[in-house]
Amino acid sequence: MRVVLIKKTSIYLIMFILFCSGCAATKKTAQPTDIKPVVSTRPESRYYNFTEAQLQRKKGNSDKAIYYLREAIKSDPDSSYLKRELAILYLGYKDHQKALSVIESILEKEPDNIKALIMYGGIKQNLKDFNSAKDAYEKIIGADPEQRKIYLLLGGLYMEEGDMYRAMELYEKLVEKFPDSYAGHFYIGKIHAKQGNVADAEREFLKTSELEPALEEPRLELIKLYEKTGDAKKIPQIYRDILERNPENSQAAMELGYYYNKKGMKKDSAKLLKDLGARSISDPDIILEVSERYIDKKKYNAASIILEGMLKGAPDSSDLHYVIGIVYDIKKDKDAAIVSFKKVAPDSRFYQNSVIHIAFLYQEQKKIGEAINFLKKIVKNFPDNPEYMLYLGTFYEETEEFEKAIQLFKQGIEIDPDDAKLHFRLGVVYDKWSNKKACIEAMKTVIKLEPKNANALNYLGYTYVELGENLDEAEQLIKEALKYKPDDGYITDSLGWVYFKKGYFRKAVKLLEKAAGLVPDDPIILEHLGDAYMKINEKKNAIKLYKRSLRHKKNDKTILEKKIHELIGE
Repeated sequence: MRVVLIKKTSIYLIMFILFCSGCAATKKTAQPTDIKPVVSTRPESRYYNFTEAQLQRKKGNSDKAIYYLREAIKSDPDSSYLKRELAILYLGYKDHQKALSVIESILEKEPDNIKALIMYGGIKQNLKDFNSAKDAYEKIIGADPEQRKIYLLLGGLYMEEGDMYRAMELYEKLVEKFPDSYAGHFYIGKIHAKQGNVADAEREFLKTSELEPALEEPRLELIKLYEKTGDAKKIPQIYRDILERNPENSQAAMELGYYYNKKGMKKDSAKLLKDLGARSISDPDIILEVSERYIDKKKYNAASIILEGMLKGAPDSSDLHYVIGIVYDIKKDKDAAIVSFKKVAPDSRFYQNSVIHIAFLYQEQKKIGEAINFLKKIVKNFPDNPEYMLYLGTFYEETEEFEKAIQLFKQGIEIDPDDAKLHFRLGVVYDKWSNKKACIEAMKTVIKLEPKNANALNYLGYTYVELGENLDEAEQLIKEALKYKPDDGYITDSLGWVYFKKGYFRKAVKLLEKAAGLVPDDPIILEHLGDAYMKINEKKNAIKLYKRSLRHKKNDKTILEKKIHELIGE
């Protein structure tokens, strides 16, 4: 996203690279080999090999550069400079172990070599050996207190470990020795903020901004501080300062725009948000940022105000219409959501999602007819898209217009014969239409296309159980389904029902109890468990389960009522 946090110098320093400064870039190719490159008959001296290594590095031939540096080191085995150069090349390949071995060979002879210690600490830190890294950094500071970057590295390690006392001690030494260290003041402020020392944190962040006015991080930290303390009056000015220095800062623009809106400063809010919307046309990360900062954090009112304001600057933006449609849906304003989704253009990456949202919003409003009419137009406009046929067929399935559903699913399969979803829905509709044979064939096709499709494996197995045939195969199919969905209550019920049909009633009870625990309100699972209890003569439990099942059953209650009546009558 385009939150420009640093305009001049990053305060979040990647210190590990500091020892590489000034080195030519290395091309990351394959791992270096020990194959000797073709060498001319010129004298192989330290100078020649080092020069050749530099030349190969500039060409991007890092493996050859490594070879020549090794040869140079053979001529001058005590050169710590050559060894450091070799270690840097290894780091270019991310071969930290070889780099570490080279640096350790320097430190064996020169234990106080500052440059080697810096590299050693950086490598150890990268390898997550933080204790060794800290020891190296402590040694560097002890030997050369002028190494200001090492204070930051070491302090960062202590902060990561939660040792704020030791980190604070280091940063205070840093700013005492180097009063212009804006990074030192910044991290002192961070520690004070973490410890709840508001006044001290504020002072340090202000000092950081004074030393390095271009930095945005200290201002953002001040905003966090004021938000926690409820001192909101100071926040707008900070955002104005950020925008004055960096008009592209989208975070500042949306926050300030929202603040102005809340305060009734509609014109100021509209200008900021309209400009933000116009920028979002070429920079879609701005919309992503709204999602992350407001929608993901459930700040839906703020999100809708910001997005509505942005739409004035980009009224034809499909991305904006889609995202604001999501917000309206979450806020239960389904009509507004439908209007927004309908404004998403057919060439948008969000068009298909919008179509599906609209259909299901109609369904949630009990407007199945409108959903069907809407999808019929979509299928007509996009006759080669089987996904739309799948959804329209599903709505026909819901209205029990099975022939229309089957026709659509078959039409979709003609376009994409390998679409397992279409074959699965086709099988389900055949089952509902009492065509078990066709259902079985459709599920077999799904399993052929997707051997690990747990739903199809279970559906086929359960269909066999209901028909009272192929029970051994049914058992294997359902067990296979459970491999992929071990905690699925419906599949667990299917296996319990297999055992029931095979006469293994106690095994059935055990599994059906587990299924009822996983899906407590499913009337079929509860009835199955009641039937299993009857088979092991636990009539009280059976009555209890039948009554629970009856409470959740919406239709076809006659058989269940008869079971209860017969048991109570006894």
